[in-house]
This record gives sequence, structure tokens and C-alpha cells, in this order.
Amino acid sequence: MAKIGVEQSLTDVQEALQSRGYDVVQLKQENDAQGCDCCVITGQDENVMGIQNVVTQGSVINASGLTAEEVCQRVENKLQ
Repeated sequence: MAKIGVEQSLTDVQEALQSRGYDVVQLKQENDAQGCDCCVITGQDENVMGIQNVVTQGSVINASGLTAEEVCQRVENKLQ
């Protein structure tokens, strides 16, 4: 099953993805995203100061304004 990185504050998203059988890891620091097929972020610290460092080749989903169910659907669409 795919490995999904999820920011710490998105516990509802973590639980929803785990219930669907995904391997979920918390994104506490930059290196946690390595090896993830997809990452879910809050968007609060996205592109701070215009700096963008690529640490994962997987898709990044901004969960801002989305329900846990909507995030799960986007993850599934990205992994197809």
C-alpha cells in the first residue's frame, strides 16, 4: 500500500487514510517526506519566503478547506 505523509495537525486525515489501509507517517520535519508517494499539508507554511525545496517526488495535496473524505479522494486520484 502507498506511503502517505501527513502533517501532524491533520489527525482526522491521518485516521481516515489509515482506515483505508494506507501507510501513514507524520510529517514533523522535511526529511519525513522522503519516500512518500503523496504528502498532505495544511498549507499554512507552504512556500514560506518564496523558498521551495523538493524533498519528495510524490504529489503534494493542500488540505486547506477540505474535509478528510475530500482529502482521501484526492490522494486516491493522485495515486492512480
